Amino acid sequence: MPRVLLVSPHFPPDTSAGAHRVRLLAPHLPAHGWEPTVLTVDPRDYEGRLDPGLASLVPAELRVVRCRAWPARWTRRIGIGDLGLRAFAGLRRACADLLRRERFDALFITIYPTYPALLGPILKRQFGVPFVLDYQDPWVGAWGEAVGAGPNGRPDIKSRLTRAVARRLEPRAVRAADAITTVSAPTWDALRRRYPELGTIACAVIPVGGEPADFARLRREPRPNPYFDAADGATHLCYVGTLLPLGFEVLRALLGAVRLLRQRGPGRYERLHLHFFGTSNQTRPDAAARVLPVARELGVADRVSEIAPRIDYLDALTVQVQATAILMLGSSEAHYTASKLYPALLAGKPILAIHHGESSVVEILRRAAPPPMARVITYTDAERAESRVDAICGALSALIDHPGHDPAVGGRAAARGEASGYGEFSAAALAGKLAAILEHARGRTSRSATAGR
Repeated sequence: MPRVLLVSPHFPPDTSAGAHRVRLLAPHLPAHGWEPTVLTVDPRDYEGRLDPGLASLVPAELRVVRCRAWPARWTRRIGIGDLGLRAFAGLRRACADLLRRERFDALFITIYPTYPALLGPILKRQFGVPFVLDYQDPWVGAWGEAVGAGPNGRPDIKSRLTRAVARRLEPRAVRAADAITTVSAPTWDALRRRYPELGTIACAVIPVGGEPADFARLRREPRPNPYFDAADGATHLCYVGTLLPLGFEVLRALLGAVRLLRQRGPGRYERLHLHFFGTSNQTRPDAAARVLPVARELGVADRVSEIAPRIDYLDALTVQVQATAILMLGSSEAHYTASKLYPALLAGKPILAIHHGESSVVEILRRAAPPPMARVITYTDAERAESRVDAICGALSALIDHPGHDPAVGGRAAARGEASGYGEFSAAALAGKLAAILEHARGRTSRSATAGR
C-alpha cells in the first residue's frame, strides 16, 4: 500500500477550523489504497482552549506524529503568533526524520497556516518525494488588500506586509507542487489566473466535507444544550463559526431584515431568536462580540444572543441539531466556501443561507438541499447584500410560520448519512478524490524520473 505523510499544523485537540481538513480525510484513505501518517503540532504548543471531545473523534488506529513549536509566550514578544512560523523548524525536522527512516510515496501539506507549504519544495528536493499542496483558503486573498487588523477591519502595516510576503513566497510552493487541491473551484481559478503555467498541473476540488460518524457519536452520547430550549415554541436560528471581516455587509443585511420583520409582523418578531456562536474565532473567554454591536445599532439586540469565543465541536453540533434552522452567512468574496456547510447538511435541519451567487455554497445547496429544506438568498458584486433585505425578511417569515421540522427527530436520517444528495460530500467519498490526486502526483514524479534517465 502506498504511504502518504499529511502535514497539518492544526489538528485535534486544537479547535481551529483548519484542524478538520486532515482529521476528516485521513481515516478514510486506507479504504482507497493509501496508508496515512499525520504530522502535526504538540498540543502543549497550541494557543487557546483545547477540545478533548474533538480529539476523541480521531480513530485510535490513525497514526499521528507530533512535533514541538516555539512557545507563543516567547514569540509574541516580537510580534509573531502564527503557528506556521512557530512550528516551521519542528515540522521540518520531523518530516526529514520520517522521510529518512521510512518510505513515503507522497507528501500532502494543507494551509492555513501558509508557511509550512514551503516545506514542500525543500523536502521534494532533498528526498524526491512528490508534493501535493492543499488550499483551505487563498494564500493571497483579501487580507492586506481589502481587510486587515487595522481599525474597522481595514488593512494595517502588518497585514499589508503579510500580503507582500505571501506574494513572494507562494510561487515557490505552487511551482514545486506535483498537484494542487482546493476546497472550491473559485480558489483554483484564482490560482490559475496568477500562475498560467498551472494549466499543466493536476488539480482536484475537494470540499472539507462532513463526517456522519460525528453525529453518530452525538446520538450515542447526547450533550446538554445550555444556550436555548429547543422545545419552547420559539424559532431558533443558529449560526456557528467565525464572522469574517468581509461578512459584516451580509450580517447587516440579515439584521436589517429582522428590523423590517418587526415592522411588518411584531408577533413573528417576538418568536424569533438568533444565536451566534464562535464569531470571534478565538477561545479566550473575553473575546469581543462582533454581532451584538451591530444588532444594538439596528435596534434588534433583544432578538440576538452571541457567544463570541469558539465553543467545543460537539457542542457546536448539538446546537445545530437542536436548532429550528441553521443560519449560513457568506462573504463579499465570491470564492468563500463555508466549511460549516457540510455539518449543517448532516444536521438535517432547514437552512437559511445568504451567500454570493458565485459561491459554491449556492450550487451545493441547490443539489443537496432543495427548497424548502434550504432557502438561499443570493447577491452579486453589482447587487449587494443590502439590496436583499426584503427577500431575507420573507424567508424569515416563512421559517417562523412553517419551521418544517420535528424538534424531537432532529435530523436522525441525515445523521446516518442519508441526506439526499449528500453522499458526494461525505469524508469517505472525498478521501477517494484525494487518493486519486495522490496517485497522480506519485505517477508524475515516476514519469519525470524515467524521463531523466
